[in-house]
Amino acid sequence: MKQILITVILCATALVALRIAVPKSEKQSSVIEAIHARRSIRQYQDKTVEREKLEQIALAGIAAPNAMNRQAWAVRIVDSKEWIDACTAAYLPTIEGTPMAAHLLGDGFKNMFRNAPAVIFVAAQPSAYAGVDCGIMGQNMMLAAYELGLGTCCLGSPVGFMNSEAGAQFLSSLSLPEGYCLQFAIAVGYADETPEAKPRDESKIAFVE
Repeated sequence: MKQILITVILCATALVALRIAVPKSEKQSSVIEAIHARRSIRQYQDKTVEREKLEQIALAGIAAPNAMNRQAWAVRIVDSKEWIDACTAAYLPTIEGTPMAAHLLGDGFKNMFRNAPAVIFVAAQPSAYAGVDCGIMGQNMMLAAYELGLGTCCLGSPVGFMNSEAGAQFLSSLSLPEGYCLQFAIAVGYADETPEAKPRDESKIAFVE
């Protein structure tokens, strides 16, 4: 009996030591913490994003709730530098002299996707719920990326370009299901900046009595 008690104590001590030796990662956080800590990132390191992480992000996206569980969306991931550079080269002449050019171009400019090394495109079958479904999906993906130590930025300007004649070949290369429309793009990469949170107007929230 004494030997059994000693064994139990030793096992318990070993478990405690193991928990101390492997501390919880600083990146592990609650959903609410992640929501408040996430930022839109517009500068990224020259570092490739692991495909395993990109797949995890996409899987978190399609886990989102959606109307009648139709899952009428499509996700396309691009991490080819050649594709991103070619798309950027075709895009730049279309914004020459516009406010968008002044907003996008500057020191350290690399590509039209806020210099990110990877981009996730979200498309949907047009419906009354497509915008809501894809919006929830996008937030899922950005929060998942944050949890994996990655930065993101939701982008709308690439959609207009890819829906134009100048960008048609790049839209076609995504091989979207027939009739599906591009909703937005999400830049993904390792952040090279730490922007501060912008103020939020809490007066927008009200209880109804």
